[in-house]
Amino acid sequence: MAFFNRGSLSLAASFIVLFSAGAVRAEDSKPAAVSPQAVQAKLVFCKTCHGLSGQGFLGAQPIPRLAGQQPEYIAYELTALKEHRRTDPFMNEVTKGLSPEMIQAVSTQFKDLNPPPASPGPQALVAAGKKIYDEGVPSEEVPPCSACHGEDANGAGEFPRLAGQIYEYMVRELEEWDSIRGLDPKKPDNAAIMSPIAHKLSKDQKRAVSAYLSNLK
Repeated sequence: MAFFNRGSLSLAASFIVLFSAGAVRAEDSKPAAVSPQAVQAKLVFCKTCHGLSGQGFLGAQPIPRLAGQQPEYIAYELTALKEHRRTDPFMNEVTKGLSPEMIQAVSTQFKDLNPPPASPGPQALVAAGKKIYDEGVPSEEVPPCSACHGEDANGAGEFPRLAGQIYEYMVRELEEWDSIRGLDPKKPDNAAIMSPIAHKLSKDQKRAVSAYLSNLK
């Protein structure tokens, strides 16, 4: 099964034009709701990169899993990308024309998907990662990850599901947290919760907890 990656710039640019144009027209007419056909058209675009089952994809860059994700979290992140509180040049462009109604509609479409993990991390790191997830790192004042993300790592509300997420994606997010999230000091958001945790975890600890989570089903 093949998916387009972000190196396919000309094709991606064409998709962005189509994706944004429909959303702009929807905003102009200010509909009370978006049509099922419009939502499905957007999902075709989403699945081009994130996978037909929302499983994520490890291409030129790791593309995150959306399958099983909390709808509130997806809506929150799409809005943050649209408002440039989170930086991702590709997704900043994709989201700029999305109406709030379309964001809400698209965000509900992945909750019931549950494909197997697409890129699990090294098994040798899983035990250490589970300990960090369940117990935190008391010596560094890092709380258990499960306190927010749940014992099964399925998340709740705006706290995301981490189970089965792409290993390389989680490592990158933890290592680059402050450079890609919470970028508008006038609009503090949930990214501030994770910022001190990302700072306090060592590289090895970040890789271990990412390996544990990426292997969960």
